[in-house]
Amino acid sequence: MVRFKNRYITFKITLGDKSNKPLQLKITTLHVAIQQKVQQLYGDFGVAAIKAGFTAKYCNIHTKIALVKTRHGPHKFLLKAIPLINDIAGRLVSIEILYVGATLKHCFLFIKKYQQQELERVWNTLKTERERKNMENALMTLTPVMKELG
Repeated sequence: MVRFKNRYITFKITLGDKSNKPLQLKITTLHVAIQQKVQQLYGDFGVAAIKAGFTAKYCNIHTKIALVKTRHGPHKFLLKAIPLINDIAGRLVSIEILYVGATLKHCFLFIKKYQQQELERVWNTLKTERERKNMENALMTLTPVMKELG
C-alpha cells in the first residue's frame, strides 16, 4: 500500500483595517479563497493538483491562526498562493505563513506555543482579572483534535 505524504501549513490572517475585532471566518470560506487564488495563479492544473487531500483543518477567530492540509508536492502551489491572498469573503486581508509541518501534531504544538506567546504579550495590557481570564480562554481554546494530540 502506498503512503501519501501530507504537509500542514499554519498561517496568520491579518485584517486590512488593522482592527482587533474577531475574524468571523468559516473554514469553508477559507478553503474557497485559497482555491480561487490557486485557480488564478495556476489555472485548472493547479486546482486539480491540490484538490486531492486539500482541506482547511483549523481556524481560531481570536488569534486569526489557520491550518490547512495538502499533499506533499502540490503543497508548493499553496505556499506560493496563500501569501498572495488579499480578499477573504469580501474583507481585505494579508496572510503570513508561520509554519509548514509534516504532521498535524507538530503543527498543533506550534500553534499552542504561538498562542501562549501571544497571551503573554497581551496579558499586561489587560486591567482586570476577568479580562485576563476571558482572553486566556479565547486564545487557548483548543479543538478536541488538538487536545488529543497535545
